[in-house]
Amino acid sequence: MTIQEEGGLVVEPTEGGKVVLRLFVAGSTPRSARAVSNLRAILDEHLPGNYELDVIDLYQQPELAKKYGLVAVPTALKTTPPPIRRIIGDMSDESRVLAALEIIRQVV
Repeated sequence: MTIQEEGGLVVEPTEGGKVVLRLFVAGSTPRSARAVSNLRAILDEHLPGNYELDVIDLYQQPELAKKYGLVAVPTALKTTPPPIRRIIGDMSDESRVLAALEIIRQVV
């Protein structure tokens, strides 16, 4: 397994699998659009070709809010690899997103 340092952070690639995420949004609001754009940019930079991102509009599928225990949107949920991690917001703080979803971790 290769570990690459990136500005005080370490990328921890998955072993043979993709990182699977769901991004829950509320319609096509500016905040939802920013979250989609920001998260895709982060994933394209740090996990090119090694992720699956499903964008789920809770206006279209409101039952999923209860199923996944969502209290706010936008919320990103990383399901694979374990453990499950989530972060709420517009995904504008790249290092916070990467650390919270355990895609990369802070170097101490």
